[in-house]
Amino acid sequence: MNRKTFFIRIFSILFLFLILSGTNRVLSQTKEGEGEILPADSTKLQSHSPVKASLYSAIFPGLGQIYNKKYWKLPLVYGGFVALGYSIGFNQTNFSKYKNAYIDFTDDIPETQSYLDVIGGSLNPADFDPVLYPDTYDSQQEQWFEEQLEHNMDYYRRNRDLSYIGLVGLYLLNIIDATVDAHLFDYDIDNNLSMKIEPRLMYVGRSMNTLGVHISIAF
Repeated sequence: MNRKTFFIRIFSILFLFLILSGTNRVLSQTKEGEGEILPADSTKLQSHSPVKASLYSAIFPGLGQIYNKKYWKLPLVYGGFVALGYSIGFNQTNFSKYKNAYIDFTDDIPETQSYLDVIGGSLNPADFDPVLYPDTYDSQQEQWFEEQLEHNMDYYRRNRDLSYIGLVGLYLLNIIDATVDAHLFDYDIDNNLSMKIEPRLMYVGRSMNTLGVHISIAF
C-alpha cells in the first residue's frame, strides 16, 4: 500500500465513522415501486458490539483487540505494558536506594551507611562524610554529595511517576482503540476510492487569476 492509498483509506474511515456513528438504527432499502422506508430487519443490525469490545479491553487489555480480530495489535499492547512495567520497577528500585542513602547520610548515626553503596569506589567518604570522618571532611564536598543524592532521588521518582502515567494512558488507549475498531468492524470499505489532486488556475477577480489546488474525491 503506497502513501496515497493509505491516506485515502484513513480519510474514508474517519468520514464514515463521523457520519454513521450518530445513527441509532439501520433503515432498509425502499421497496421497489413504493415510497415507504421500512425498518431494517433485526438480523441486519450491527452484530459487532463496541460496548463488548470496550468492556473486554477494560477487564483485560488486549481482549478487545482479540474480539475485533486485530491480532497484530497484541504485541503492541502487551509490549507497551511490559516496557512500562519494567520502567516502573527499575525507577522504583533506584528511587528507594537513593532515598535510603539520603536519609542515612543526613542523620547522625554512624551505623547507617547505605549511601556508601551508591558511590562504589569512585569517591572517598573521608572527603564528605562528617559523621565517619569529622576531621577530614570538607563542608563543600558534604553539601555537593547531599545535593547529588537528592537530585538522583528526585530523578528516579519523576521517571517512576511518568511511567505510571504512561501505564494509565496505554490502558485508556487500549480501550479507545478497541471501541473504534468495533465501530468500524461491520463497515465495508472497499478499494473503489480515489482522490485526485491537481493544480488549477482560479479566477479571483477582473483580469486576475491565481494558482490553486483542486481536490476531487470519488466514492
